Amino acid sequence: QVQLVESGGGLVQPGGSLRLSCAASGSIFKITAMGWYRQVPGKQRELVAITTGGTTNYADSVKGRFTISRDNAENTVYLQMNSVKPEDTAVYYCNAKLSFSPDREVWGQGTLVTVSS
Repeated sequence: QVQLVESGGGLVQPGGSLRLSCAASGSIFKITAMGWYRQVPGKQRELVAITTGGTTNYADSVKGRFTISRDNAENTVYLQMNSVKPEDTAVYYCNAKLSFSPDREVWGQGTLVTVSS
């Protein structure tokens, strides 16, 4: 089994910065990609950023402001959030896509990011 635990959420002022962390444990060899999604009540979960080793992809809404990175030695993926806006407020979920498993992906429990003055 693969388990993901997010941390780093909290309250931040507009224009500020925040770094989210996601630690993976278990059968990490099954992980083919990791990413961050976010969701607000009443809306679908939205892709924020994904890393597949040497490549990264970002939603248009966060390009130039957010950076995803991965520390393989620590089995951890990060989301550095800079110049945050109120519309970035959401529950942020870590996601891992899997191989060799009946489950195609696994989700963390989520961490709340609130951007407000």
